[in-house]
Amino acid sequence: MDELYRENILEHYKQPKNWSPPLPELPEPDLEFEDFNPLCGDELKVQIKVDGDNRVEELRFSGHGCAISQASASMASDEVIGMPVEELVRLDKSFILELLGIDISATRMKCALLSLKVLKSAGLGQAAAWEAETPPSAAESGA
Repeated sequence: MDELYRENILEHYKQPKNWSPPLPELPEPDLEFEDFNPLCGDELKVQIKVDGDNRVEELRFSGHGCAISQASASMASDEVIGMPVEELVRLDKSFILELLGIDISATRMKCALLSLKVLKSAGLGQAAAWEAETPPSAAESGA
């Protein structure tokens, strides 16, 4: 079963959905946020257009990083379209981990959760905290 999930992750990494480029960035997004993983340097930006009911109407991710960070962004993008922003900001790490469907090591957890962090931050209009139990970087831990 893990092999099917691994193939799905690679497919999303090779041909990510709602990704710029090849799709253009959203002109005048309603919500936008950019952040990075201090452990490895993965960077991710999200742009979101919301409809009149404050639901995610359209979004784009852009940035660079490993297969896990890029695939989780691609997978999450399809899932949150149509979702109310109020629900988006309440998502937790189980949302991403269930999409990925494989065990994620502690060292790769921030890679997997970067898309969740930028989505929630965009919805909140400010930086969201990393999910509980996400290993801190050296700077965050004071080391």
